Amino acid sequence: MSDTKPDGSPKIYLLPNLMTAGNLFCGFAASLSIVESALLKERGAADSLADAKVHQAIWLILASCIFDLLDGRLARLGGAESAFGREFDSLADVVSFGVAPALMVHRIVLHQFSDKTGWIIASVYLICGAMRLARFNCVAASGVVNATKDFTGFPIPAAAGLIASLTLFLLSLDEGQEAQPYLKWLLAALMLFLAWMMFSKFKYPSFKGIGLKTKRSLPKFLAFVFVLVLTGLNIFVMKVHWMPFVIFLVYLLYGFTRPFLSRQMTHDIEDEDDEDDEGTAAPQV
Repeated sequence: MSDTKPDGSPKIYLLPNLMTAGNLFCGFAASLSIVESALLKERGAADSLADAKVHQAIWLILASCIFDLLDGRLARLGGAESAFGREFDSLADVVSFGVAPALMVHRIVLHQFSDKTGWIIASVYLICGAMRLARFNCVAASGVVNATKDFTGFPIPAAAGLIASLTLFLLSLDEGQEAQPYLKWLLAALMLFLAWMMFSKFKYPSFKGIGLKTKRSLPKFLAFVFVLVLTGLNIFVMKVHWMPFVIFLVYLLYGFTRPFLSRQMTHDIEDEDDEDDEGTAAPQV
């Protein structure tokens, strides 16, 4: 199916691109929250007000992850995948999962380093994330069948989610103690590590086969929804802030253990059906 109309303009599908717009909005709002937090600090406002803006940015980045997950699935379920959606998604990802996390970590801990060191660490993360998105788009545009069945390198939405969820967890351990040494070094090291992982050759599954499309994947899809609901309940009701971090960490570690698992085991975990292998590249990066 062609990605363009007879007049040459790209096809734009409303629902998946609306989710991408939500992703971009949350990423932009998160960036604004970080800037507002810094301004409040400079103006001598109460620490609680500045800290609230940081927490707001964390939740907005995690919300961007949800929107990013939805746009790809809605596009596949509705047969609405397009080159426009892929490019729009990548542009939104640069803001939500590149700029926003880099600003957030710089605001929380990297400013404690020398000016050049802090900005270099944040910039390396952002540049590697943008290069990973560009590489994905080049592979997707190549037209090679199954070229994007697996993600090459750690996906940037997962990287941003890992940074945001770890920051949330660490801040929840000792509210108001953002400048703790372990937080400073841990987040800085994590950003550099994820920068390398995003542009590495490690393979990560896209889990495109898990959905409502086949009876075999339905139980896993329902289990996935259950985990999301349980995570939300633990965060907002029980005030347990470690569950999102565990989810993203497990996904990160899976890329390291995947080569050592049997083919049958990976097939069962990822639920990739033959009919999915014939699909085109998903707009989700």
